[in-house]
Amino acid sequence: MIVVRGYDPQWPQRFEELRRLLAPHVMDLAVSIEHVGSTSVPGCAAKPIIDLDIVVPAASAMAELIERLTRQGYLHEGDLGIRGREAFQQPPALPEHHLYAVIAGSKPHLDHVLLRDYLRLRPDEVERYSALKVALAQRFPADRAGRAAYSAAKSDLVEELLAKSSARG
Repeated sequence: MIVVRGYDPQWPQRFEELRRLLAPHVMDLAVSIEHVGSTSVPGCAAKPIIDLDIVVPAASAMAELIERLTRQGYLHEGDLGIRGREAFQQPPALPEHHLYAVIAGSKPHLDHVLLRDYLRLRPDEVERYSALKVALAQRFPADRAGRAAYSAAKSDLVEELLAKSSARG
């Protein structure tokens, strides 16, 4: 079963620790390092894994960013099917997290921050989203196929929330 927990007030602190570790290696290339995903939304149930976006100003910075992260022990996984977003597997010694590199203003970047910011303003939607995630986590195994099915099963609601977040823009 996939682990989804109630909101943990320690998640922002874990993000800050990871941001502090990454910043010296990337901030001359990056616009920002953002806490995204459900752990960035107070009150939201989530898998206890911090999601971070390193936001770069242009595609031209991406190759150098990938090289620097690789030197820090990250494994570049490509875009994992989401054009404009580069994914990285963390080094084993670090706390569990998902690291992405995105271009400022790109669809993957905007999807992450618009959804986060919308949910931060809408506790009713956080409750709805959390309930779905908890129910789905109990339905699917914690293997690769189960995680993919979990993500697919929540995608309709995520798309609905993204549409609402864009409309309020």
